Amino acid sequence: MNLEVTTYIDNLSQDWQADLCRRIRQIILDSIPDVAERIQYGKPHFLKNGHYVCVLGTAKAWVSLTIFNAQALKAPDGYFEPSDTTARKTAKFRQDRPLEDAFLAGLVQQAASNL
Repeated sequence: MNLEVTTYIDNLSQDWQADLCRRIRQIILDSIPDVAERIQYGKPHFLKNGHYVCVLGTAKAWVSLTIFNAQALKAPDGYFEPSDTTARKTAKFRQDRPLEDAFLAGLVQQAASNL
């Protein structure tokens, strides 16, 4: 675990966001062998073999996870934000939106599988 990523999460002002970021981070760490994490552009980025897998971010009302190499990812309608690219997809998790750990783990594993 990268200390800068830990500090980023620990310094979030909303407890629910920090808790959710810790949970998402653990899902990523458990799902992708040898994943590297670092702070870049002020946010936690997760890489495999030097290639971006995903980036974690927050805003006032949500936690977002952008997954790269996402062309083949399949999710229910509305799971990802609308986008003009298929190369990356973003899911926004609000405090009242349940996180399905196994489903998210599958998405990040699939995105990282050919890196």
